Amino acid sequence: MLSQKAKYALKATAYLAANYGKGPVLMPIIAQEKKIPLRFLENIFHQLKQDGLLMSHRGRQGGYELLIPPHEVTLAKLIRLVDGPIAMLSCVSLNFYEPCAGCDENTCGLKRVMAEARDALLKILESKTLKDIVDGYACPA
Repeated sequence: MLSQKAKYALKATAYLAANYGKGPVLMPIIAQEKKIPLRFLENIFHQLKQDGLLMSHRGRQGGYELLIPPHEVTLAKLIRLVDGPIAMLSCVSLNFYEPCAGCDENTCGLKRVMAEARDALLKILESKTLKDIVDGYACPA
């Protein structure tokens, strides 16, 4: 299940995607439009800025904008930046692998099923981008 933080990050970055190429957007506007607590959004945007996904501008014309075109930001990448592993078990995670305690990975039937589930989910999340989740807007590039 997606965390609330990931849901907010997806909604807020989709809003930025809808405004891509139009200049920075003020964070309070995004928070109000997408019904995201401002303090929560500040933390999310700070993290995404550090990860190189967003750029911030100060001053009267300040705000945030995507550094990468919306059609190049996969949902898998964004979810991993905010939530970490997408896999339901750490032993099947591609980027955050950790062995399960007390489990023989060579014979574990659960691992095989969870790896299959991960692959099916990743197939979708890696093929969909921010452009695909923009709410009712014609998103540029």
